[in-house]
Amino acid sequence: MSNTATPVVVVPVQNEGELFQALAIREVVFIEEQSVPEVLERDAEDANAFHVLALKGGHAIGTGRLVMLSEPPPGESGAWGRIGRMAVLSSDRKSGIGAKLLTALEAEARKRGLKGIKLHAQLSAMEFYKLHGYEADGAVFEEAGMPHLEMKKSL
Repeated sequence: MSNTATPVVVVPVQNEGELFQALAIREVVFIEEQSVPEVLERDAEDANAFHVLALKGGHAIGTGRLVMLSEPPPGESGAWGRIGRMAVLSSDRKSGIGAKLLTALEAEARKRGLKGIKLHAQLSAMEFYKLHGYEADGAVFEEAGMPHLEMKKSL
C-alpha cells in the first residue's frame, strides 16, 4: 500500500453536470452548514461566471467562481473581476484546497487581462485572503447574516 495522498486538481467547469456539482458543494457549505438562504446563495451571475471545481480522486470537493465587474472599484482603472462562492467540503478543509481554487481563479483573471480582483470575505476567512495578497477595502458589513469585509488585490 502506498502512503501517497490522493492529488487534488482544479479544473474549469465545462458542462452542466459539472456546474451542478459546484452548486451541490455550495448547497452543503453555504445553505446547510452556514444557513444562508437559498435565494441569496443562488443568483443570476452563475450563468455567466467562470467556475472551477477541485477534484480529488474524481470527486468534487471544492468550488469557486469569477465574475466580471461592470466597472472598476473607486480609484482604480481597467477591468476588474470578483471572486466568490469559494467553498470546500468540511472533510477537506485546512489542506490547501482553498489556495488552489484561489490560484486557479486568479490565473483566469490574468488570462482575461483583468487589472484586479475584489471579493467579500467572511471575517473568519480574512486572514486566508491576506496571506494571498488581498487588502481590506472598507468597513465590516453584514451579508447573508454573517460579518464580511470587502477585500481587493491588484493583479
